[in-house]
This record gives sequence, C-alpha cells and structure tokens, in this order.
Amino acid sequence: MFSEFAKVSSATWGVIVALLLVGIVVFAVSKDKKRWTARMLANGALCIALSTVLSFITLYKMPQGGSITLASMLPMFLFAYAYGVGPGMLVGAAYGFVQFLQGGLYFVHPVELLLDYPLAFAMLGLAGLSNKFSDQWGMIPGIILGTFGRFICAFLSGLIFFGMYAPEGQNVVIYSMVYNGLYLVPEAIICIVLAMIPQIRQLAKRLALQD
Repeated sequence: MFSEFAKVSSATWGVIVALLLVGIVVFAVSKDKKRWTARMLANGALCIALSTVLSFITLYKMPQGGSITLASMLPMFLFAYAYGVGPGMLVGAAYGFVQFLQGGLYFVHPVELLLDYPLAFAMLGLAGLSNKFSDQWGMIPGIILGTFGRFICAFLSGLIFFGMYAPEGQNVVIYSMVYNGLYLVPEAIICIVLAMIPQIRQLAKRLALQD
C-alpha cells in the first residue's frame, strides 16, 4: 500500500494539500457569521493598502522569492485580531492576489500560485485566534499562528515546486524549511516587536469597537 503512495507525483500531492487548505479556509469563512459593514470593508481595504505599501520597504530579498519587509504582515494581523479568523482570511486572500499582481503575475504551476499567494496570506487570518488566549499576550499568539500558517504553505510550495534549487546533496525538506524560515521568522519578530507597542494594540481594539 505504501509503495502506491510513493508513486504519487509531487504535483498531485500539491493539489491534494492545496484543496485541503482551501477547504479549511472555506470552512473558517463560512463558520464566521460576522456581518460585513461598510466600515469593516473600508478597514479591510485600508489594511490591504497599508500591507502593500509596507511590502515595498524591503529589508532583505531572498534569491528565489520571499523577502523581509518592514512588517508588511502587521496590518493583516491587525484586521484579523479586530474582526476574527473568517474575515481575516478573506482579507488575507485578497492581499495575496495583490501580492501576485505585484510580483509580475509569475507562477510555475496553478497549485504553486494558490500555495504562495491566496492560501499563504489567507493563513494570516489565524491571528484572529488571539482572542482565545490571555489578554496579556495581546496579538503575539495570533502573529505566531498566522506566520506558521503562511510558513506551511511556503514550505509545501518550496518542497514540491522549487526543490531543484536545493544545493546538491542537501535534503529538499530541510532546504525548504530553512529557506522559508530565513525570511518569515525575522518578519514575524518585527511584527511582534511592533505589536508590543501599546498604541498598536489599542488600534486593533478600536477597529473592533467601531462596529
């Protein structure tokens, strides 16, 4: 039986995983019954715009895609923290499409496109789970969860579609883990440091109270 699994191509596994992640996003969005208001839509658009602007402030750019920016994920975390997982995932996916346009519409496979853009950035909506933790931690647990979700998508994309860039003799799994961790971990740390500023935390709470 296990030998049959071994015959399944990487692209096929990619499709399976992508469909699973799509299902998770759809479930999270459909489960969240929060009513969208005009102000909520405006705040979502504003957060997308802020993330886009911050994404142009690149501190370090990786050779095969991915970069460390000036906390470009933070507005997405703020929105998810204020409005919850479902809305956060929707706005994150929309921002992912903006990133795809910003990246020049380049992709190597439709599944890679899903994993690297809408799904990866939809995972930032997991920051909405911050409310499940003690208030003393603020947005920090959500930032960690959201970044980890994006990391999983980036890791799978790298493993399945970009393994050829791994140095000769290096395990592709390790390569993808290290490569994607090299920019996502510093990015998350920057977001956490900024999220610890009291004014940033209060901003997220004010966003939620507006509706």
